[in-house]
Amino acid sequence: MTSIQPIISTPDLPRLRTFYERLLGAVEVRRYPDDGPIFFVGLKLGDSELGLVNEAATDLSAPQRIVLSVDVDDVDGLLDRVETAGGRVLGPSNDMPWGQRVAHVHDPDGNMVNLTQPL
Repeated sequence: MTSIQPIISTPDLPRLRTFYERLLGAVEVRRYPDDGPIFFVGLKLGDSELGLVNEAATDLSAPQRIVLSVDVDDVDGLLDRVETAGGRVLGPSNDMPWGQRVAHVHDPDGNMVNLTQPL
């Protein structure tokens, strides 16, 4: 069996973990090490897992090449919660011709996150 787990490097792991917990209901399922300063956290989001790595030298100004696309039940309902969770809404949600409602947001580190909902 093959699977892919996206992992985000961040200089502020607690802030980024809180964003995904508050906005998407992520639940911590793993961490390394078990005790002491955290290097890695695995977050469960529905049937998927997202990894966060604490790396102080992460350059948040570097160009992005990966976008997280997250299927949710209510895109518009989540947009109201993005900023209180620490992120930024980039514009209103839109109905796309391929049958999804999509909103583009940034997490607190500026990573692009597409919130998608089937129409």
